[in-house]
Amino acid sequence: MSQFPLDQLTTTAEAMVANGKGVLAADESTPTCTKRFQNLGIVSSEASRRDYREMLFTTSGLGEFVSGAILYDETIRQTASDGTPIPALLQKQGVLPGIKVDTGAKPLAGAPEEKVTEGLDGLRDRVADYYDLGARFAKWRAVITIGADLPSRACIEVNAHALARYARLCQEGGLVPIVEPEVLMDGGHDIDRCDEITTATLHSVFHALFEQDVALEGILLKPSMVISGKDCPEQAGVQEVAERTVRCLRRTVPAAVPGIVFLSGGQSDEAASAHLNAMNVLAGPRPWKLSFSYGRALQDLAMRRWKGATENVGHAQQALHCRAKFNSAASRGAYTEQMEQELKAA
Repeated sequence: MSQFPLDQLTTTAEAMVANGKGVLAADESTPTCTKRFQNLGIVSSEASRRDYREMLFTTSGLGEFVSGAILYDETIRQTASDGTPIPALLQKQGVLPGIKVDTGAKPLAGAPEEKVTEGLDGLRDRVADYYDLGARFAKWRAVITIGADLPSRACIEVNAHALARYARLCQEGGLVPIVEPEVLMDGGHDIDRCDEITTATLHSVFHALFEQDVALEGILLKPSMVISGKDCPEQAGVQEVAERTVRCLRRTVPAAVPGIVFLSGGQSDEAASAHLNAMNVLAGPRPWKLSFSYGRALQDLAMRRWKGATENVGHAQQALHCRAKFNSAASRGAYTEQMEQELKAA
């Protein structure tokens, strides 16, 4: 099915969800990274963004908890302060370089309140380029909004089709595709509505993957959790989120998929760890590894501690190390709230 052997893709996918390991999402676009920097009074430039990501990627012991790091196009082409290419810097840590390949969610024609992710044009050539630069996996994010009459069936299906086309092109080019259909937390919907839409979305995504002849053994799924909307007056507890999420996944995700690496989707650092942990201690079958592919839930405190200053690097790296360690524990069902005291003391 691919010029690259399936066992190569499978080996990479399985390595990314090895016991106790997850993925660091450091693929914020330049505008997004700039906004976060500005909120903290950090000047955003190509050099400062490089310095920030170099700080993350040189954290001592990162590879013990993190199997892969998703990069942005700017980052994968940069070199560290000592001249080492960023992908090689990660490889020294035992961390696989990955790459965001979509070009963003844009208004869906005929339904401007909904989004469709673009970036398929020229993707085959970009995949080949990224492979040569050292990437071994990729990511594409689709966005599904819940509202009074949203999402439309058309929105779900067009995003599922794009995810499947992306995944097929990645596998042909030797990259393991992370398939990310994010059902947004934004809004006042309850957990029942999130469950309904997440189930429908995942059914559509896996149907499209089947239609495009994507080898499920060589992908990872990056879904949102089944959770109450941010503005819902009744917030589901940790146990309910875990039970509803795993039940939804059992109903929609084939056992051939090696692993599911959740996005944090706006949850607090502590909530993202607690929810992942609760899923991994549930009774009953889980044919896939359940781990993390967090962005802000790994980086946020580190960025706030760093503040763009060289003298803060060690303090910031302590924050990343702790959060990676905690989420590693959560992926094994071994996280406890008491662990947070270690971070407060660091």
